[in-house]
Amino acid sequence: MAAVPAESTARLTDRAVGAYRARYGTEPDGVWFAPGRANLIGEHTDYTGGFVLPFALGCGVAVAAGRAPGDVISVWSRQGGGDPVTAAATDLTPGLVTGWAAYPLGVVWSLAAAGYPHAGTRLAIDADVPIGAGLSSSAALECAVGLALAELHDLSVTRPELAAIASRAENEFAGAPTGIMDQSAALLCRAGHALLLDCRTGAAETVPLDPSSAGLALLLIDTGARHALTDGRYAARRQACEEAARVLGIASLRDLTDHPEAVGALGDEELQRRARHVITENRRVLATVALLRSGELAEVGPLLVQSHASLRDDFGVSWPEADIAVDAALSAGAAGARMMGGGFGGSVLVLLLADRAGVVGDVISAAYSRRGWRAPGISVAVPSDAGRRLR
Repeated sequence: MAAVPAESTARLTDRAVGAYRARYGTEPDGVWFAPGRANLIGEHTDYTGGFVLPFALGCGVAVAAGRAPGDVISVWSRQGGGDPVTAAATDLTPGLVTGWAAYPLGVVWSLAAAGYPHAGTRLAIDADVPIGAGLSSSAALECAVGLALAELHDLSVTRPELAAIASRAENEFAGAPTGIMDQSAALLCRAGHALLLDCRTGAAETVPLDPSSAGLALLLIDTGARHALTDGRYAARRQACEEAARVLGIASLRDLTDHPEAVGALGDEELQRRARHVITENRRVLATVALLRSGELAEVGPLLVQSHASLRDDFGVSWPEADIAVDAALSAGAAGARMMGGGFGGSVLVLLLADRAGVVGDVISAAYSRRGWRAPGISVAVPSDAGRRLR
C-alpha cells in the first residue's frame, strides 16, 4: 500500500517547470511547494476559536514562479487547464475572479491588503493532492503561491502571518468561510509531528506523531464523494455556531470547553447539537494531545470514533460513503476511524496496526463493492514537513 504522495516531489517539480516553460517560453526563477493536510482530530473547531490537531502530508501543490514586467499576474494550472488567467495586481478585488484561479489571485490581493504589494509574476501550478477529498488542496495552493511570491519579491512576511494572509484570501476572495487550520498546517508542520493549534490565540506547538515507531499506521480513505466548501452547507454550520455563541452571550463556543453542560441553555435543538459537537470536539483534541505526549497513540482510537459520531449525529456533516468506511474499518479491527474535513464528501482517517492495513483496506473496498460504489482510494498517511522551496 503506497504512502501519500503517489509521486515524488521531484517529479512534481519537473512537471511544474515543464508547464512553466511551455506556457511562458522561459525558465522559472524557482519552484515552491506546500503540502495537503490530514486532521487527526478537531473538526469544525478552528473557526470557533478552538483547538485543532492537523499534520502535513507528503502530497501537495508545486508552483513554478518567475518575475514578469509590470504588475500583471498570470496563473496557469495543469489541473485547471485552458489558457493562463491574467490580471493586473492593482485591479484585483473579491468577486473579480471565480473558479480555481480565485485562490492564487486571492493571495496576491490579500498580500497587497496586508501591505505587501509586489511586481508582475508568472505562475505555473501542478498538484498531486486530490481536489475535493478533504485534504485541503485549496490551502496548499494558496500557501505554495504565498511562499513563491514572498521569496520571489523579497517580502519580509513570517509564516504565521502568511497563513493568516492565505486564509483571508480563501475567505474573502474565494468565498470559502473556512478557519485558519489548513494554512497553518501547510506552513508550520514538521515531519513526525502533528500541530496543536490554538485558533483563538494563534499559538502553535508540535506534538509527536510517529505511527510507524509504534507499529501503527494512519490510512487515508478517499471515499470518492467530492465536496465544495462554497456550496452553502459549510457556511450554514459556521453561522449556527456563531448564533449559538450569541444566544449564550459568549465570544465563541471555545469559551465553553470546560462547561459542556451549558448547551442546555440553548432553546433550539439544532443549535444545541451544533454547539455540543464543537465543545466536545475541543475536549477530544486536548485529550488526544495528552495521549500523544504520553506515547499512547493506540489509545486515541476511541476518541476518533467519538469524533465521527459527533460529526455525523450532532453536526450533520458526514455522508454515506464515510459512514460505511468507518463501520467497515472498525469491524475489521481498526483502533479508530472518523470522517475528516469540512464534510459532505472527502476522506476518512483510520488508525490501525500497520500489519492490518491491507486487511482493513480490503474490507472497506468490499463494503463499497457490495453497494455498487467506485472503489475507494487507500493510502498510508505519513506526517510530513511543511511548505518549502524545492528548486
